[in-house]
Amino acid sequence: MLGTVRSLATEGTDVVDLKIADAALGEMAEAFRVFRPFRQVRKATMFGSARTLPTDPVYGLTRSLAAALAAADWMVVTGAGEGIMAAGMEGAGRQRSIGVNIRLPFEQAANPFIAQDPKLVEMRYFFTRKLMLIKESDGYAVFPGGFGTLDESFELLTLLQTGKAEPAPVVLVDVPGTPYWRGWERFLDEDVAPRGLISPDDRALYRITEDTGEATTELLGFYRNYQSCRWVGDLLVLRMLVAPDREELAGLNRRFGDIVDHGVLRLTDPLPPERTGNDHLELPRVALRFDRVHYGRLRLLIDALNECTG
Repeated sequence: MLGTVRSLATEGTDVVDLKIADAALGEMAEAFRVFRPFRQVRKATMFGSARTLPTDPVYGLTRSLAAALAAADWMVVTGAGEGIMAAGMEGAGRQRSIGVNIRLPFEQAANPFIAQDPKLVEMRYFFTRKLMLIKESDGYAVFPGGFGTLDESFELLTLLQTGKAEPAPVVLVDVPGTPYWRGWERFLDEDVAPRGLISPDDRALYRITEDTGEATTELLGFYRNYQSCRWVGDLLVLRMLVAPDREELAGLNRRFGDIVDHGVLRLTDPLPPERTGNDHLELPRVALRFDRVHYGRLRLLIDALNECTG
């Protein structure tokens, strides 16, 4: 990091560029400080429009989902503005809310449910804000919104599709009778997929629902057995609460052998780098040489691991 700063200082970098780099680094450092005490707590980020009014049915859906997650000891992360962001924090309550606010000239003062809270980060740049909203969370709920919401949802799915974000559940929540996300999906089905621009398995990266109960189950259920993953060299290690038994493991190899470069899915003890870092040594794990391409199929593998009873 210091070497990078030195290079910026000695290579004649423009002052404007230095200011951008300095501000971005400062924003990330402050956000890391705010999130650090809560790293071991499951968190869900909620995306949606700041223009949504409290009288809109989607506001109530957001508040209900946030309350259900808070009751399950999750925290809710939002952009800290009005609309959907306020609904999420109202539902979760101040103690279980973290805000990552963006400073805009025409809107986006922090909502009253998180204003003046030490768990509020103020940011200047959208890219640093989106980094923190995605990096720090274990699941995502996206509600109808405008350009900003669509930008966030497409970036999130891109990161999952390419493996730049760890596998995580994504729910796209519609209001009954107003199929916003079904219309979005129809665009993918009719105009994007026929051109070969996405794969059929990419549909596994998200779920559309009109029911907050289903949304809650999707988010919480992703971790009912699966817990986390880590790359160790060319091996992807998946940690879980209950290991598959011999028959279940054979079934997983039959179903998902196509995403293994060579070898098979196998049970393994913690690998040396995991032991060195004391990285969830108590959990059973399976390892595979994942092809680093079919992340939709990897999501389906995780779903299958969640059905294992050992």
